[in-house]
Amino acid sequence: MKKKVMHRLGLTAVILSSVSLASTANAADDLLQDAGSWLQVVGEGSLKVIDPSLEKGRIWLEGQSRFDDNWDHWYQGMVRAAAGYSLSDRATIWAGYTWLPTQNVGKDYVSQQDVWPAFRYVLPTDFGTFMFRTMVESNFLKGDEVRVRPRQMIRFMHPLDLEPRLSLIAWDEFFIRANSTKFGGQSGFDQNRAFAGLGWTFNKNFRAEAGYLNQYLDDATHTNNTMHHLIMGSLYINF
Repeated sequence: MKKKVMHRLGLTAVILSSVSLASTANAADDLLQDAGSWLQVVGEGSLKVIDPSLEKGRIWLEGQSRFDDNWDHWYQGMVRAAAGYSLSDRATIWAGYTWLPTQNVGKDYVSQQDVWPAFRYVLPTDFGTFMFRTMVESNFLKGDEVRVRPRQMIRFMHPLDLEPRLSLIAWDEFFIRANSTKFGGQSGFDQNRAFAGLGWTFNKNFRAEAGYLNQYLDDATHTNNTMHHLIMGSLYINF
């Protein structure tokens, strides 16, 4: 049993290391770096709370608040809402909307709105649970300009044998600009987010997570890059 536990922890450590380094491999020496934090609350549940016949219907509600400039500046909020349908106990399709008010230091206020479809697949294994999420955002920027931005997340959760309520969490998500726009930048790589941390499951309805998030951003012309070193805290509510 001890050997099995050590093997799982070793494998998890490798995954955590790989994810946390994924977005920094190509960072330039003159990379602009900053520190801050992201806080989020995510609620998800079945529509059977409204009507038992809607059991396969899903609702997803999310809110975030983001700080940068070494925690001195609130720069972005995020409100997300989506309706989904469970194709199986592992696969769910979604259609959603996101509002992203942004006030970067030294720049004009931007109120971005997104609409998107998404597909999520959950894969349980003997050493943890993987989650794959694909989203294709249509970002409405200024005027009638629309940027299409696919994004792919791979997430891993490994409950510890010594304390099953405590889990190792790692995920990575990358974004691609599918088209070039005046305000949204040239097509190509947009950003990468890599997270490593711990989660605590209070019960089947509540789980909290906290850890380090590395956000690596390309600018509009792919010439200057920014890396945010973030403390991220999350509360997940299932109903």
